[in-house]
Amino acid sequence: MADDHSSSPPHLCHSCGNPTTTAPPPTAAPWSDASPPPVYRPIRAPAINAPAPNTAAIILSPVPQPLPVPPLSFPHSFEAPSKKIASPDDIAHFHSIPAGRHFLGFVSALSHCSRGLKISDPVPISATISSLLSLLQALSSWLPLFPPLPHPSRYGNPAFRSWHQKLVDEASSVVLPLLASDDLRPASIELVPYLLDSFGNPTRMDYGTGHETHFAAFLYCLARLGVVAESDYPALVTRVFVSYLSLMREVQMTYQLEPAGSHGVWGLDDYHFLPFVFGSAQLVDHKYMKPKSIHNQDILDNFSNEYMYLACVAFVKKVKRGPFAEHSPLLDDISGVPTWSKVNSGLLKMYKAEVLEKVPIMQHFLFGSIIKWSVMKHFMEL
Repeated sequence: MADDHSSSPPHLCHSCGNPTTTAPPPTAAPWSDASPPPVYRPIRAPAINAPAPNTAAIILSPVPQPLPVPPLSFPHSFEAPSKKIASPDDIAHFHSIPAGRHFLGFVSALSHCSRGLKISDPVPISATISSLLSLLQALSSWLPLFPPLPHPSRYGNPAFRSWHQKLVDEASSVVLPLLASDDLRPASIELVPYLLDSFGNPTRMDYGTGHETHFAAFLYCLARLGVVAESDYPALVTRVFVSYLSLMREVQMTYQLEPAGSHGVWGLDDYHFLPFVFGSAQLVDHKYMKPKSIHNQDILDNFSNEYMYLACVAFVKKVKRGPFAEHSPLLDDISGVPTWSKVNSGLLKMYKAEVLEKVPIMQHFLFGSIIKWSVMKHFMEL
């Protein structure tokens, strides 16, 4: 008699649809029309676990591809950016217009340029990269000025508001060194709001993938202005983004920021997404380390300083208790994918689906003259 299990279909990874060696956890019930997801609010993880990612939609979607950043023409009229997204229709519109396509293409380009690149590898360091690193170092140097205050709550030490107010007060002065010409200096009216939204919300005292996306948007704006060139992309990832991630880990741990819209166990991380994208790209075609290597503690201990993905997994294991497969089933599932290339392509698709296509996250995204919201929203319906 044939083995009853011989014809069973292979288990598929939630992020990219490739065969894995791990059975998926039970699927959570999706939101229903009678009980829709709530309007955006901070979620105290792990009290509420969102449904698992929409596996079918992610599997069937194309892998986002790198795109060149279209340069702005000068003279240019800058404007204070504002929020535009309030519905799923707005999300669809965002991904149909040049701003949405090119922003995702920029993230994909940063991922692509990271392939096979260790954090310690030499990369060109331009004046812009040096200025960005100085900016992040300045923000880090302010943390001792605002030590945590006695506070009974688990999340959100009120000292964070003082640190963030220092950022508000100094934002223009730390951005201006990036804008060396008379044509560029007026761009600070747009750059400052993106920068301020990159480090958490002082009212809710939370931080999440939307804030991280605003930092990527800040870098994208610099690319559109011509301040950042394609030759800077490797340093943007292995120097600037690594420094940003280090700063945000310090801010999160110092002030116990609440995860903004946490997916609980169904998220890669309560706070971050992009370091998993860039970090998996770093490991593409690595001779020895495979996705399953995250379960080897010696590898995490010895190589987390070189690869963002390993550093993120090590951080998750540090701050969460219990079996890894229980508190991080999605990361455990991804570890069964055969190659880092498939992990990376799946995570790029997942970033688009689980971050850039989510109203609760993107309702806070800003649009101005650099990342432009087209006024021709419904012209195809007229």
